[in-house]
Amino acid sequence: MNIALGTIPFGTTVDLTDTFALLDRFHEAGGTMLDTANNYPFWVEGRTGDESELAIGRWLAARGNRDEIFISTKAGARPTVPGDTTLGSAEGLSAPVIERAVEGSLSRLGTDHVDLYWSHVEDRSVPLEETLGAFDALARQGKIRAAGASNIATWRLERARNVSASNGWIAYTHVQLRHTYLRPRPLTRPAEAGHTLASDETFDYLAAEPDMTLWAYNTLMFGAYTRPDRPISEMYDHPGTTRRLGVLHEVAKELGATPNQVVLAWLMADGIVPIVGVSTMPQLEEAIGAADLKLDQELRTRLDDVPA
Repeated sequence: MNIALGTIPFGTTVDLTDTFALLDRFHEAGGTMLDTANNYPFWVEGRTGDESELAIGRWLAARGNRDEIFISTKAGARPTVPGDTTLGSAEGLSAPVIERAVEGSLSRLGTDHVDLYWSHVEDRSVPLEETLGAFDALARQGKIRAAGASNIATWRLERARNVSASNGWIAYTHVQLRHTYLRPRPLTRPAEAGHTLASDETFDYLAAEPDMTLWAYNTLMFGAYTRPDRPISEMYDHPGTTRRLGVLHEVAKELGATPNQVVLAWLMADGIVPIVGVSTMPQLEEAIGAADLKLDQELRTRLDDVPA
């Protein structure tokens, strides 16, 4: 299943009993990839950022299945001021921070390695050489198996990969950005701090770099494709959205699927790993159903050729 399960609410708004049930069902259905971070969900009053990793660690320990799970976690955006719910005191990406951050994640997750370790947000105050050298040291120690960059500009991603190549270091082979079927108005930014959108430049770059994989977050727009109580962000407020939603709903009806499932299938058809955050079993079952939904070339063309 080429879907990563987003785990932000696990251990908080989703209690441990429900967290275990969701993780059990995801794994039973063939899911292996879990996406977390060392700061989820720090922006909620009273939370530290430990909660998601701790919940996953408890599940792994209870089930004894660490070798069957692909763990993705991140460093760089954890607040350094207790109680700060913004990115104003983010830890950053210096070598000492990365060394401490990975130890904290390994301890909470109850493991000796992370399968995919991300720089969570850009930190341009620290030279890329320092950040990437620290990632390489972790790889040589066996603490991380692969590296990725989240919320990074394409030119910085290219520069980072060149730095790694020049030094023989582990390179970023994954990029995590906000992406969905709808297209935003040009030059708009998400309201959410720290979010970076995938762009045409992103996809041009990925097409030229076959070793790179995109993990897409906010793929279902907080439920806005299907829930009337979740309005679509105003950055998608343009005529192209109406056209794309029309075709999306047509295709979903023809396939007997939900619009969410078509969006996920559309992403996976291009080799993208969609991150799907769930808090209920019906949401998870819907995502699992998307893994078996196949879009033939005619349907993909119809979805792709709608003027954005």
